[in-house]
Amino acid sequence: MLSRTAENLFWIGRYMERAETMARLLEVGYRMAMMPSTGTGYRNEWESLVIAAGSQPGFVEKYGKVARQRDVESWLFYDRDNGSSIMSCFESARQNGRAVRTALTTEMWDALNGAYLELKAIERRPRSQAQLPELCDWTKRQGALFRGSLEGTHLQNDGYDFLSVGSYLERGDNTARLLDVKYYVLLPTTDMVGGGVDTYQWTTLLRALSAFRSFHWTYGSEYNPRKIAHFLILNIACPRSLLHCQDRVGRHLERLSKAYGHSNKAHARVQTLLGELGAAEIDTVVEEGLHEFLERFINQSAALGQDVADGYLFGVN
Repeated sequence: MLSRTAENLFWIGRYMERAETMARLLEVGYRMAMMPSTGTGYRNEWESLVIAAGSQPGFVEKYGKVARQRDVESWLFYDRDNGSSIMSCFESARQNGRAVRTALTTEMWDALNGAYLELKAIERRPRSQAQLPELCDWTKRQGALFRGSLEGTHLQNDGYDFLSVGSYLERGDNTARLLDVKYYVLLPTTDMVGGGVDTYQWTTLLRALSAFRSFHWTYGSEYNPRKIAHFLILNIACPRSLLHCQDRVGRHLERLSKAYGHSNKAHARVQTLLGELGAAEIDTVVEEGLHEFLERFINQSAALGQDVADGYLFGVN
């Protein structure tokens, strides 16, 4: 496969997953903002979303230092000045899809193009008619539609592997960012940990990650922060856990290594990551500091993405 084609497919996977994560971030902020922020340990919920999305400098430059709900909604959903907004992600995914139209199935292209056309219609609607929960649900449905068309119609060849590597790299990074919103940025004061607000925030995070019921199947109804952190970091059966995502990246890179007859730095790095995650215990993660652990993982994931780009692609978009 041409490296340019591989790059387009890789970024389709990343952009579609990123759009869905922006919707999940907005959903977390919306639900948490409905809770009373009386504890002195709270930060502005909407500011935390911009921080977690990694786009605070651009937001401050355009909207100022005060993170108002309407501005954050615009920045993360509509704003084309933000390359990670839902609008930008869908447009970029479609643009990459057009460039490699013959490498996509009809169903995959219909999912990309249909989402883009519907989004243009949403953009024309008055903002008063566009309720945030509906926008988040719509975005998640489009992501599910694309994933379903990928898994159900695409030949499982190297193109499928590049799409999947992009998706799982992005998903692992985004799970870490969503966890960081709760545990570091929105962490209540010590006397509120384990209280009603704290429990509501943790269960909100599980719902935003579509992991509430699967957590209940695994651990029962005890929504203990350590158990939730373990589920989202170290439980390989959870499809959004850090370990699961890195395991899938490793599998698809191994398939690429066999297909092309050689390996590169990306293969060594993902095995190192898998070794660290596989040997980790949640108690040692918490002792290290969950924020510090997640920040380190995000940096390692970015380095892995660069290794994939150096080994197979023209460069990172």
